[in-house]
Amino acid sequence: MGWYANIRVKSLDHHALGAKLAARAELVATARDLGNQLRGFLRSFGLLVGKGKGQFESRVSTLLANCPALKPVADALLAARRAVFAEVEHLDRVLLREARDNATCRRLMTVPGVGPITALAYQSTIEDPMRFDRARDVGASLGLVPRRHQSGEVDRSGRISKQGDALLRGYLYEAATVLISRLQRPCALRSWARALTERIGVKKARVALARKLAVLLHHLWSHEEDFRWASA
Repeated sequence: MGWYANIRVKSLDHHALGAKLAARAELVATARDLGNQLRGFLRSFGLLVGKGKGQFESRVSTLLANCPALKPVADALLAARRAVFAEVEHLDRVLLREARDNATCRRLMTVPGVGPITALAYQSTIEDPMRFDRARDVGASLGLVPRRHQSGEVDRSGRISKQGDALLRGYLYEAATVLISRLQRPCALRSWARALTERIGVKKARVALARKLAVLLHHLWSHEEDFRWASA
């Protein structure tokens, strides 16, 4: 009678891969929270760590040189943060090996901005590209399309729906950010995104590019093709 919709049950291997990715994301968030807690703790004493990338611990040590009373608390938070990052690096090595041994992931990683974590997350979430009738349906399933607000004579688009897997959606957004801001090699995809940035702003352009990447990855996977570089 059409009361129920079909739901795909993932395989055990894809569930296990998803668990590894979720654990890594949780560890990264924990390390970030520990760092922010330490920043807030020191700020209450007028000590500002700043945003120096890769210099967090040395900066904290410098600030505490004249404040020995604060050192025990800072050392405890730094030790916890260091231990969490060590586990993140361990999981990164495990996931990197899986990506290198996986033909699909190697194909997805030919797309600029898409690394091992994003490729594994995409494969874990989608699992089978043939379950989508059209490649553009992937963007909708990941919540990267605008909501529709319809009532009477009102028909307008809102923010993206944010349905589906939030972790993969975040990774695709990161990939879009890298492609727009860091990629140096000439690429039609980058040129398209940068032109879009000038028209609608950087945040909306990143979302649009993330949606385009989701569709592109589906096409490459389903057609067993590698990304072909093309200059603008």
